[in-house]
Amino acid sequence: MLYLCATPIGNLEDVTLRVLRILSEVDVIAAEDTRQTIKLLNHYEIKTPLLSYHEHNKIEKTPVLIKRLLAGEDIALVTDAGTPAISDPGEDLVRACYEAGVPVTSLPGAAAVITALTLSGMSARRFTFEGFLPMDKKEREAVLQRLSSTTCTTIFYEAPHRLLKTLRIFQETVGESRRITVCKELTKKHENAMHFTIGEALDFFEENEPKGEFVLVMAGVDSEALFLEEQEKWREMPLDKHMESYLAQGMSKKEAMKAVAKDRGVSKREIYAALLEME
Repeated sequence: MLYLCATPIGNLEDVTLRVLRILSEVDVIAAEDTRQTIKLLNHYEIKTPLLSYHEHNKIEKTPVLIKRLLAGEDIALVTDAGTPAISDPGEDLVRACYEAGVPVTSLPGAAAVITALTLSGMSARRFTFEGFLPMDKKEREAVLQRLSSTTCTTIFYEAPHRLLKTLRIFQETVGESRRITVCKELTKKHENAMHFTIGEALDFFEENEPKGEFVLVMAGVDSEALFLEEQEKWREMPLDKHMESYLAQGMSKKEAMKAVAKDRGVSKREIYAALLEME
């Protein structure tokens, strides 16, 4: 079996008893960075052999791991910190296991995305996790387009050397008044969750060099403000053109007036009166 084992994101005490037991019982541990994982194993006196499995060797290593699993070995997959398959190549190995008929189970534990969300104080009812902002321009533009209109909370990971650039991109995309919580060094001694607007975050980090690993939690567009903005756009359209857009869809005049009234945030009676004046 392949065991996906969540490991601490900072504080070494944030690991479950089940994960520690599995790490000590499996035949081998596949680690994103063996230098990081050995610190955890040494702390808990776990002697299980390690092998490297990461983004740059996953193509050659995946078949090797699948072969070992099919031969009857148990393997634990760990990332540098947190839950495997979240912003790391774990998902590729899981997919390969299912294709080969190898059973997989996931041992829950720490995840920076959830830790940051709960610290942010922002709405957690609906949220989107984007990981790192894509380097590819087309992919990045697609993410930013969603960001400009989404009403749900959005979470990003970011490295310190790219933080200012990312904040400037956010400023250009959604403006400087959008609320953002910048979390750094989660669960560690110098953990901090800083609550800003995007403009305030830029001012702060232009004066204070970013250090540590960051998670950015951005508020969504206020749904009421977005609704009012949409209404304003409809009101700018000539009323006869607005009506024609619905009549062309096969609506009756009564149905079209009802739809137009809803779009513009007015009563159907007002639309009827305005149309009479235009005749």
